[in-house]
Amino acid sequence: MMTTLRIAPLTRAAFAPFGDVIEMADAHHYPINQGFTERFHDLARIDTGTEGGETIVSLFRSQPRAFPFEITFVERHPLGSQAFYPLQNRDWLVVVAEAQARPTAGTLRAFRASGRQGVNYARNVWHFPLLALEADSDFLIIDRKGPGSNLEEVTLLEPAILKI
Repeated sequence: MMTTLRIAPLTRAAFAPFGDVIEMADAHHYPINQGFTERFHDLARIDTGTEGGETIVSLFRSQPRAFPFEITFVERHPLGSQAFYPLQNRDWLVVVAEAQARPTAGTLRAFRASGRQGVNYARNVWHFPLLALEADSDFLIIDRKGPGSNLEEVTLLEPAILKI
């Protein structure tokens, strides 16, 4: 029997085992620049490790998937965190599993993020690549570059079905 993932709303509390939710709602904030700018402060802990890595910023463009969709593999980054923030106000999906030896379809969790929410996957947290819902969607990515292998992929022994 194939596992069907239930999609939950993305909240800081629900996502805490996997990393940080990046959003303005309920964030510590204060005015700067003579009151013309509001700073939403300390939203995520970017981890580039101590293995000679450095923090980089990239842009990704993700194409929407057809649903229902089979999750057949996941990836993780053992040398640093990886943050994603949408550049338009479109919902998107996040599929994760806690850092463990080998995830299964039954250990995956799915979240629906609004177009005003990003995530920062903690080091070693398993996740599926970007899942845009409506149209080609652009994301700002903050992650690590440097020496060492910072990508590990595993094929799930049994796929999980993602329905919206």
